[in-house]
Amino acid sequence: MKEKLKQLELFLKSSSFDRGIRIGFGIAVPLAVLYLLGYSEYAPAVIIGAFLNAPGDIPGSTKRKVNAILVSIGLTMVITAIILFSKPFLPLLLVALAMITFAVSLLSVYGFRASLVSFSGLLAMVIAIAIQKETAYDILVQVALMGVGGLWYLVVSFIFQKIAPVKDQNQLLSDTLLLIGEYLKIRAKLLTKKTKRDEHLKQSFVLQHQINEKQETLRETLLTARKRSGRSHYEEKQLLILLSSINIFELIEAKHLDYKMIDAIFGEHKEFLKASKNLSKIMGNHLIRLSELLIQNDKIPNKDSLLSALAEANESIKNYLDTVKLPEAREGALVLKNLYDYQEQLLQEIRVIRRVMANVKEASKVSLKRQDSSQFLTLQEYRLNVLVQNFSLDSTMFRHSLRLTIAIVFAYLLGFLFDIQNTYWILLTVIVIMRPSYGLTKERSKDRIIGTLIGAAIAVGIVLLTQNVVVYAVLAFVSLVFAFALIQQNYKFAAALITISIIFVYSLINPNAFEVIQYRVIDTIIGATIAVVANYILLPSWEANNLKQVLLNALKMNKVYLLATQELYQHPSEHKLSYSLARKEAFLAISNLNAAFQRLTQDPKSKQKEFQLIYEIVTLNQTMVSAIASIGNFISNHQTTPASIEFNVLIKKISNTLQMSFDSFDDTQIKKKVAEEVAEAAEEKLLGKYQQLSNLRDENIRLGHTELDIETLHGLQEAYLIANHMTWLKSLSENLQKATERYRSAIVEDQQ
Repeated sequence: MKEKLKQLELFLKSSSFDRGIRIGFGIAVPLAVLYLLGYSEYAPAVIIGAFLNAPGDIPGSTKRKVNAILVSIGLTMVITAIILFSKPFLPLLLVALAMITFAVSLLSVYGFRASLVSFSGLLAMVIAIAIQKETAYDILVQVALMGVGGLWYLVVSFIFQKIAPVKDQNQLLSDTLLLIGEYLKIRAKLLTKKTKRDEHLKQSFVLQHQINEKQETLRETLLTARKRSGRSHYEEKQLLILLSSINIFELIEAKHLDYKMIDAIFGEHKEFLKASKNLSKIMGNHLIRLSELLIQNDKIPNKDSLLSALAEANESIKNYLDTVKLPEAREGALVLKNLYDYQEQLLQEIRVIRRVMANVKEASKVSLKRQDSSQFLTLQEYRLNVLVQNFSLDSTMFRHSLRLTIAIVFAYLLGFLFDIQNTYWILLTVIVIMRPSYGLTKERSKDRIIGTLIGAAIAVGIVLLTQNVVVYAVLAFVSLVFAFALIQQNYKFAAALITISIIFVYSLINPNAFEVIQYRVIDTIIGATIAVVANYILLPSWEANNLKQVLLNALKMNKVYLLATQELYQHPSEHKLSYSLARKEAFLAISNLNAAFQRLTQDPKSKQKEFQLIYEIVTLNQTMVSAIASIGNFISNHQTTPASIEFNVLIKKISNTLQMSFDSFDDTQIKKKVAEEVAEAAEEKLLGKYQQLSNLRDENIRLGHTELDIETLHGLQEAYLIANHMTWLKSLSENLQKATERYRSAIVEDQQ
């Protein structure tokens, strides 16, 4: 019960609920004011204008938010006018529907914010079909009042932002810490859960993509705020939490271990890994708790459990050495020590977040220079050439736009020919449900139908209990607020609440509520069926056919990241910024590859061509990024020796292998190659350096010098990590090349 109350509190204090209240306020105030002033006939148009332009109001920079809403206002006004003037002429209306649907849906190529503006435009088109205006004067008044409603919503958005200026950023930070906490716990399970690693890896792919999306939005919001003079102390705190969350994410990524090697080293001694696993689990839960406190503003929990778990992880290294004994225990002890160092760094970043949240003044300063920070922003291009490049059947969005256009025209003709009472409900269902991918469309269709049935059942129960119009009005408003609050978190429940709201709004006009419920359910099922069938048979866009560019980008960014790590090793102070930028791009590329793989899993089994091979490629790319991050993280946090010739030889070999994987899609071959025997010699020399240091340490122990000094320890750690990770990376790159060759061959065979 206590946990449920906490979740309810978090929801009511969330920016999602705030968004629902904002939209509810934007609708209720003009309705009340115009009713009191005696101009209630103008209220629907103003309310529609406010409602239509709410989608573009999402977290991000204020400038982009304002621009999105203003573009949305202009677009919805123009579309409404076109549809209303075309309605008396069926051929003209069908042409207008087709052209508007295609053109507006194609705007989604400009990114997520543009896709929401596009959705507003499509929604305006459907609502215009429902509006009954005969004369030019009435149409122009309708359009003008909708513009007023849109501007009113923009004012409402500003008011709410002034009342709670940091709510969106806090929610994003909270969501990010929650996801990272869950991600850390999943990665901890990989350490010992040998039989469930594939399952946990697939879960980690989803979390990675979600974390990257949240951090990208936070970068846009917080780093653009740095350009304003007089940045507030609170913005400084939020930026510190963001930077620490990015560092934590990189550290977790850096410890995607060679689990086969771990299994081989520890064998029957897996119990010595449990302390490290437990520490990661406790840190993950602590991050989740901190994420809740960003919303709750409660007391920071004490750090005793964290420090105790860290001490136990350190003690497990000693216990392992005492049990297995040197020199046999050295390799396992170094693995545990590297793992401990990484977890200690994680804990330091968590403590930074704790100090920032506790308002400790000396927490730390934001060191990122203003001119550097702008380089970490992924800016969306809004040039015409982006649209031109997507004007092809090879483009997923182009195919989606054509598919949606055909589905909308078909749905309207179906309603017209069979004289369906509320055809626009069918159109609305198609627009809301249909997505570029079949899997997501199918999932949303299922949620929409189930949600509609739940909402209809609840509405029937209420209608049987009372016919009070005041109750209907209150329920319509409250359910609409909660629907908008839940639409991102739980589409099924949101659909149920929207259904309740619509039924009661119509019940205020039409006394026969059961008839409204019946039509709502039937039209939703028709619309969902059209959406799913259209996605399956009309220019289908199966994810297996769209992977090439995402995969190529991942290979390219892996290579760039590898070379940036090489530069960091040679000159750590000079190349820190370029390394960080390469790391960000590599993480984003892998995130996009993971997202593409998730979409693939949602396609029908028959369309998941080369599924296991694709999974292997995704996993190899992911593991490569983690192995590179592990080397980069060690270099960044330790005093290292100069990069050896052998290290550079292996970097060149791995880089060339990645390039060959990239080029194999175009049937070209890289000219500069590193001979296999040269690479193997470099590999042996790196391993030999570690063995030399290991033998020297054994000799010192035999002579009675058992105390291990920090310099020797760091030397052993560096030699062991560099030797093993470079061997690992070489093996991964070769396996990746073989996998991409097989994938290319499979594509060629499929096309023949």
